[in-house]
Amino acid sequence: MSGQIIAANIEKVLSEIDSCLVHCGRKHDDLRLMAVSKFNSIEKILEAAACGLNLFGESRVQEACEKFDSIRTTQNAAKYELHMIGSLQRNKVKSAVKIFDCVQSVDRNELIEELGKASLSEKKQISILLELNSGEESKSGYADCDALFYAAESALKHSYLKIAGLMTMAPNTENPKIISKAFSSVRSAQNKLQTMFPAADWSCLSMGMSGDFKIAIAEGSTLVRIGTAIFGDRTV
Repeated sequence: MSGQIIAANIEKVLSEIDSCLVHCGRKHDDLRLMAVSKFNSIEKILEAAACGLNLFGESRVQEACEKFDSIRTTQNAAKYELHMIGSLQRNKVKSAVKIFDCVQSVDRNELIEELGKASLSEKKQISILLELNSGEESKSGYADCDALFYAAESALKHSYLKIAGLMTMAPNTENPKIISKAFSSVRSAQNKLQTMFPAADWSCLSMGMSGDFKIAIAEGSTLVRIGTAIFGDRTV
């Protein structure tokens, strides 16, 4: 039964995404859908994959390793793209580089240095997104564009790190104007970084979750991170 529910949820989310894109005059392939699989079982992940999803997000390194080592061993490994979306501690970086294709939550220069060393050691290219703080003290991320400039300079020194864009988490509010302003600030930062560092790829804007992805799409998001609207309320 859960497979039918997940399939119906995905169909609903995709329909809403398409409607938003059409309303904004954007194309279907302008945006990627990530299934946030943290705290969800291997069975649910495979059910989502059976519906055509291949991009998943996890927030804990150990949990991701336990689930995706198994999935990639028994399934077509190339089918699954896995992103780290939670806070990454320095002592978990080596393990993270082995399992993840991208670390979205790069929020400090010390982490960039550790990722650079670990990716070089593994001879594995890792994509990274620099996280911009939305303006809420409780959220992680770089404080402003100046901090992002220094982060970009640091990241570009590492041969196995590939800048792929920016990410943010919206402020914890139901006020759509505040949320929209936060997402707009990330798009503005993207434009400035493209001018300052034209050789880097800034095309990904990871913005929007189950409760605010429609606002994010209107503000230019190219990747939305959807968990609850696909898998239901988490139990952890």
